[in-house]
Amino acid sequence: MGAEKNPVGWFEIPVTDMARAKAFYEHLLGLELEEHAMGPSRMAWFPMARDVTGAAGALVFGEGMKPSPEGVVVYFTAPDLEGALARAAEKGGAVLRGRTDIGEFGFYGLVRDSEGNRVGLHSRA
Repeated sequence: MGAEKNPVGWFEIPVTDMARAKAFYEHLLGLELEEHAMGPSRMAWFPMARDVTGAAGALVFGEGMKPSPEGVVVYFTAPDLEGALARAAEKGGAVLRGRTDIGEFGFYGLVRDSEGNRVGLHSRA
């Protein structure tokens, strides 16, 4: 694997209420998720370029999927970091860490989503 590719190929965020979680992420990030049935699970896919390698993912509702505020943190690109942090509480989430300077890498914040997961937001500006 060369430097031109990111090593993460897919991520899944567990949810207990698909409609609520889908509404949360669509509102938080200002995008539309695409719902799919995948075997016994239900998924809502984040927008993705289907012809490239790299991180894409989905919300997942199904057996064995349990939201958690601990463990792996997925970071979403949020060009308007302040706006995204403000929107978190509007759909049942909360800000866990406000806009934090990380030097040459920009800024980040952490939110609790509507399901109880901890997710990150990142902006270069």
